[in-house]
Amino acid sequence: MNIKVIGSGCENCDKTNAVVKECLEELGIDTEIERVTDLVEIVKLGVMTAPSVMIDGKLVVAGQVPSKKQMMKILKKHQTKSKITTDKPTQKK
Repeated sequence: MNIKVIGSGCENCDKTNAVVKECLEELGIDTEIERVTDLVEIVKLGVMTAPSVMIDGKLVVAGQVPSKKQMMKILKKHQTKSKITTDKPTQKK
């Protein structure tokens, strides 16, 4: 799972990062959070509001600090999707 917290490094961006980190720890998801603070990189991602959160290339939060409940729901949904797409089917012999 690739997670990006996007924003210029303002207080709300820091709060968003903290919420995402806390939720990842509670869910036992072992992944790094990439902080994107460079304006050129933010524009390249197509993000126009901060703070924002992107998971696996999809913008899931834009222009707000997510609540813990909201972020947990989003991460659980994406955790399931990641598991489905990365698990290899077992073959019968």
